[in-house]
Amino acid sequence: MSVSSPLTLFLTELLGSPPPAVEAWWTHAERRLLPRGQPLLRAGQRWQHLWWVEHGALRLYYLDRDGAESNKNFFLDGAMLWPITPTLHQQPVMFHVEPMEDSVVWALHLPIGQAHPAAHWPAWTALEHRALCALLDGKMQREQEFLQLSARQRYARLMDQHPQWAERIALKHLASYLGVTDVSLSRLRSEMGLIKG
Repeated sequence: MSVSSPLTLFLTELLGSPPPAVEAWWTHAERRLLPRGQPLLRAGQRWQHLWWVEHGALRLYYLDRDGAESNKNFFLDGAMLWPITPTLHQQPVMFHVEPMEDSVVWALHLPIGQAHPAAHWPAWTALEHRALCALLDGKMQREQEFLQLSARQRYARLMDQHPQWAERIALKHLASYLGVTDVSLSRLRSEMGLIKG
């Protein structure tokens, strides 16, 4: 197989050599240079691409009815995200995705259903299954954390599970993810003996 981009290299390492139809599909991936704050996806748009973060950091967030942001997830170097369910792919989304720093992101258009070049490729099906399981596990853990853990415990767990987040993501975004104000998180970090970020 002739590898044409860092994305195809990544996918081949992850899934093995693709069938010809999939290999041809992969060649259509586009490299995008995104400056910090330039939206990749806005609420009300359809999410029709797989994105792979070659370098950078993205955040997925909602706006409440008063316009306040609520961060739901972060995606740093090497992360891949795509509309894993039919609803996410076919209907307008209610969230936003944007880079928190200048980023290099590869975009690969996702055809629907049987038109998908990987529709009958077991390796791709297995990847989708793993992604769905990870998504469900993550949502259940997040729900448990908000119901049973203090803000300090949630932050300690975040630093343990995602040390890169604590190093690279602005305090205000981490605070939003944890459900606290940035002032509260700064105070909490001080109490924990951490240097203010």
